Amino acid sequence: MSTIFPFIGVPADYILSKTEELPIFREVAWNFEKDEPILENGDFKIVEGNEAIKVWVYKCIKTNRYEHEIYSWGYGTELSELIGQKYSKGLTESEASRYIKESLLVNPYILDVNVANTRFTDDLLSVDITINTIYGEVEVNV
Repeated sequence: MSTIFPFIGVPADYILSKTEELPIFREVAWNFEKDEPILENGDFKIVEGNEAIKVWVYKCIKTNRYEHEIYSWGYGTELSELIGQKYSKGLTESEASRYIKESLLVNPYILDVNVANTRFTDDLLSVDITINTIYGEVEVNV
């Protein structure tokens, strides 16, 4: 199909086929308490499947979107936008949930995200997230 804009393709040019099988998701293992990668014999430990998804989710939520050139604009959250705003507690928690859900759904391995128990204690945001992935369901507390 041709358009009057020669540099713009048809939607089929941009939409990924859902029939293609995704490779096994891999990520560097992460020590969440120390906030650093896990090393085994001097090499980074690699995890797969839902464990890799947990690491990706943790790092995605901790990364500010648009702040680091190494990441695409679709990676990270905009939670820092909520800092210093004079929103009500309910609105702030609702916006935090929305930002988190939007940031996680860019991953093709994640099918659905349910953000529950969003709460601010002083300046600390805590959330319980249930994620439905192609490997099954996983729960993450950040």
